[in-house]
Amino acid sequence: MHKTIERVTERIRARSAEPRARYLERIDQAGDRGPARSSISCGNLAHAFAASGEDKPRLKALKAPNLGIVSAYNDMLSAHQPLERFPGLIKLAARGKGCTAQFAGGVPAMCDGVTQGQPGMELSLFSRDVIAQATAVSLSHNTFDAALLLGVCDKIVPGLVIGALAFGHLPVILVPAGPMPSGLPNSEKARVRKAHAEGKASREDLLEAESQSYHAPGTCTFYGTANSNQMLMEVMGLHLPGAAFINPNTPLREQLTLAAAERACDITAHGAEYTPIGHSVDEKAIVNGMVGLAATGGSTNHAIHLVAMARAAGLIIDWNDLDEISRATPLLAHLYPNGQADVNHFHAAGGMGFVIRELLDAGVLHPDLRTVHGGDLYDQAQEPTLDGDRLAWKSAPEKSRDPEILRGAAAPFSPEGGIRLLTGNLGRAIIKISAVAPEHRRIEAPARIFDSQEELLAAFKSGTLEGDFVAVIRGQGPGANGMPELHKLTPTLQVLQDRGQRVAIVTDGRMSGASGSVPAAIHVVPEAAAGGAIGMLHDGDMVTVDAEAGRLDCQPGPAELRRRDARPMNLEANRSGTGRELFGAMRAGVGDAESGASILFGTETAG
Repeated sequence: MHKTIERVTERIRARSAEPRARYLERIDQAGDRGPARSSISCGNLAHAFAASGEDKPRLKALKAPNLGIVSAYNDMLSAHQPLERFPGLIKLAARGKGCTAQFAGGVPAMCDGVTQGQPGMELSLFSRDVIAQATAVSLSHNTFDAALLLGVCDKIVPGLVIGALAFGHLPVILVPAGPMPSGLPNSEKARVRKAHAEGKASREDLLEAESQSYHAPGTCTFYGTANSNQMLMEVMGLHLPGAAFINPNTPLREQLTLAAAERACDITAHGAEYTPIGHSVDEKAIVNGMVGLAATGGSTNHAIHLVAMARAAGLIIDWNDLDEISRATPLLAHLYPNGQADVNHFHAAGGMGFVIRELLDAGVLHPDLRTVHGGDLYDQAQEPTLDGDRLAWKSAPEKSRDPEILRGAAAPFSPEGGIRLLTGNLGRAIIKISAVAPEHRRIEAPARIFDSQEELLAAFKSGTLEGDFVAVIRGQGPGANGMPELHKLTPTLQVLQDRGQRVAIVTDGRMSGASGSVPAAIHVVPEAAAGGAIGMLHDGDMVTVDAEAGRLDCQPGPAELRRRDARPMNLEANRSGTGRELFGAMRAGVGDAESGASILFGTETAG
């Protein structure tokens, strides 16, 4: 193992000793009680299988494993629409194994692509904890021996995992739906977006381009948070090998779904291969997640989500861990927004099997995980295929099929990964540099202060964004307005950068996996609403964003800023409408971004 990976893993293990021990004791006690149905009353049981039809005799006998299905299905969102058929397939496969399966419950699945720049986006991050709670409610009937979690996108997979870890004595397999086929090339989509930002393309032109990009059932094909989720489940061993990027509604995807159900029947406490998720998600699995993010240029949202998932398993990580791991991890993938290829091209070039094997051979991934498929992580480095109509696996290719998209660890795109930590007198922040050219990674320029992305866009349209500047968008943290993503900024600032201006973003909000070529210091803690220095800056104050040196500084410093009259922020507009009034308790009780931006866990930092 790489010495840095070993050191960070051991540091997490030592730091987490007490909460991890408490967590394991709790789930092991639940597991020691055996299959739950045997210990609940006859009235409880009768309610649980009253409507189970042909499965009722088997459920009544209490001898065969019973699988709980938790799904994020809805038919508005392309990524989750294919999940409609999965429960039927799972039940069919379970019966074939002598088991049963029941639909335990649904969880909400909102789409950041739909709510981007809209009031509903302020519910997006909080939806992760709602999903975790809904998963817990779904499994609370205590009649299941394993769970299959159906979900794909941004907050959904982290929420499902967090909820399942509360039932850590249960084996759990994540079952994805896969990406839609490739549509309009990313370079053309980006061109139309920038043209529209400049007033050179009409709304009709933009809508047509977007419709050609997002055009079919399945996940959006760019490498944002949704597809980063699928990468994480692979490197953490919670998927069947190679399940991440098989297109929906294909024979291979159907066989993978059937196989997931069959495997879930095999790994319950009824048999000899018991694999509880609480033991699978350990410090090695979490470190593998950080390595995977760095190696593929994954979504910065996981600087928040992975922290929260770890805490759900009694593990404490922070951004120092992520930064050290990223600096020790080679960058192997070049996907949009870091390149022009999409995840279908990535999969065709060798995909997750190739990435996992290369990282294992380079000593930066832990191979000895307790995976859901029963082997070690080398066994995860395979490609699913069909042998006739039967599912089979083959070894990942020895060489990348397209070195412009995917490279081996011996000749990576960069010797370091794509995510960095920034620290300084403005606080702590994350920056994704895999899409930022080296000449744009350091900027020192006057601040331009905005309280929303709409304010910045209005300034752009009025022609007042001249010269070099750092756009400071404050009041966007979890305690202020739920920490929405600020995607609408990217095309506009790219236009200015292309004109020769030196620009950057500093915000306590999020930019997610679609962060582009403009340097963006995001997730700033402390946030403005918590008294952070970002909320005290005025127009003209000098701000330095230096990704190479890992610095985020301002002049004057915080001591002098605090002597000024506070620059007021008006957050009243964020308190109601589109359901926001229902989330006031979450805004009031949420932890900061580095502690996972959650209402479910404490806010102690790793130190």
